Amino acid sequence: MGALPDQVWWHLYQYPTRAATEAVKGPQGIVIESFGKVWLYTIAEAGWRPSGGERVAVIGPLSTKAGIRYTARYMEAVFPPGMHTSVHHHPGPEAWYVIAGRQCLETPADIIVAGAGEGAVVPEGPPMRLSSVGNEMRLSVLLVLHDASHPWVHPATDWEPKGACPK
Repeated sequence: MGALPDQVWWHLYQYPTRAATEAVKGPQGIVIESFGKVWLYTIAEAGWRPSGGERVAVIGPLSTKAGIRYTARYMEAVFPPGMHTSVHHHPGPEAWYVIAGRQCLETPADIIVAGAGEGAVVPEGPPMRLSSVGNEMRLSVLLVLHDASHPWVHPATDWEPKGACPK
C-alpha cells in the first residue's frame, strides 16, 4: 500500500459477482471472496465511495504514521464459543467486522466488545487477546494495517490478560 495519510478507513462493500467487483476496485481496492460473499475492501479517506455495490461497513479511523510504508493483511476468522487468540501485538492498527456472534478484545487499558454487524478498531502497539464470547460461532473479517518493514504479528510475553471479557 505504501505511505498513507495519518487517518484512513476500511471500506467494506459487497457485489453480486467477482467480475462486477473487479471492474470497480480501483488502485487501493482488493477483491475478496469470504463467507460465501464477494467483497471489495478499500483503504481510503472517510468519504470514499465505489461505483455500485452494497455498503456493509466503514470502519475507522485507523491511525498511521508519516514516513511508514504499510501493508494490508486481510483475514477471515471462525471461532467457536470460548476460543481465544494467544497474547500478541501488531505494528499497526487492527480492525474487525463481525459477521456472526460476538467478540471481546482485552488490552491492558481496555476491553472492546463487538457483535454481529459491528466493527471495532485497536491502535498499534498494545498487547491483546481476542476472545469469542457468548454461545454463537464467531465469524469475522479483519485487517491488520501494519508497518511493511515488520512482521504483521508478534507474540507478547510481558502482559497477562485479567479475564475482563464477558463469557
